[in-house]
Amino acid sequence: MIKEKPVILIVDDQPKNTELLEAFLAPQGYEVVMAASGEEALDKLSVNLIDLILLDVMMPGMDGFEVTRRIRQDHAHRLLPIVLVTALRETQDRVKGIEAGCDDFISKPFDKMELLARVRSLLKVKAYNDLLSNYQKELESEVAGRTEELKLALEKIKAASLETIYRLSMAAEFRDDDTGAHIKRVSFYCAAVARRMELTGNDIENILYAAPMHDLGKIGIPDMILLKPARLNPPEWEIMKQHTVIGAKILKGSDAEFIRMGETIALSHHEKWDGSGYPMGLMGKQIPIAGRITAIADVFDALTSKRVYKEAFSVDMSLNLIREARGSYFDPDVADAFFAVRDEILSIRKQYDLLSFIE
Repeated sequence: MIKEKPVILIVDDQPKNTELLEAFLAPQGYEVVMAASGEEALDKLSVNLIDLILLDVMMPGMDGFEVTRRIRQDHAHRLLPIVLVTALRETQDRVKGIEAGCDDFISKPFDKMELLARVRSLLKVKAYNDLLSNYQKELESEVAGRTEELKLALEKIKAASLETIYRLSMAAEFRDDDTGAHIKRVSFYCAAVARRMELTGNDIENILYAAPMHDLGKIGIPDMILLKPARLNPPEWEIMKQHTVIGAKILKGSDAEFIRMGETIALSHHEKWDGSGYPMGLMGKQIPIAGRITAIADVFDALTSKRVYKEAFSVDMSLNLIREARGSYFDPDVADAFFAVRDEILSIRKQYDLLSFIE
């Protein structure tokens, strides 16, 4: 709000004093607001945009020192010029005023020239402080606006990156009509479990981006094995297990944190808690946490999905199988987190059921 002229609040319980001060100030172009007590002064200050206060010290009830202290308690008025108008001349009284938070003193009886000089000086300081404050607010507003623009741009980049990951991950299993939905489901399952396990926000985001690449290595598995509509024989199974190693090699050496996590997940998502998994036979917490989380998400989705070698199991049967594998195939803590977010898991499954990735 731009004011045409400065506003001065005069506080004095003696009408002759307020009238005299007004007579000095009004002809100089100042707008005057008057109060007869400390309480009234605080009320006037709350409803007017005041630029300077001329405050009598010796008043009944709340004196000028107390009024000053109360004004300074309000952060909005920490730089508002306060001039104590007093007949007190003792040093200790002036020290008390400074400690309360006043900026200057004017002695009674008033000297007009001194009064106007002090008022002009303090109003210049007030105007300068207001200018700095307004500039800071404008700068903060501009920074906030730019920050929001950068945040939106970053979110768009992240969304585009995740979509790119989904689409490229499909190349590994493009022959499976449900691959797009499978990739998304596993990604969101993993993020839900990671949140429940209270991983850091950065780790949750990384696993969301990395989990879709868990089966990237299947791009190196021959069709005759990958699409075989029957149980694989031992030699074929050894070849199939190599998709973990192939995927890790494809993702190896990246500077991007989520791709490094993708390498870890690709290599470890078929390891089992009891050490019976592959490719390295890791046991317990030797298995990276991202691999342990992806393992349970991948198995649940595989159980509830139709594949060339099997029909889909019911949700209840799939959950029972996972519950039975707690502590053998799956990390008990990960399994507990998975069941704790069961409703969210089923909601994700429903949302991405029969989804065609390329819409």
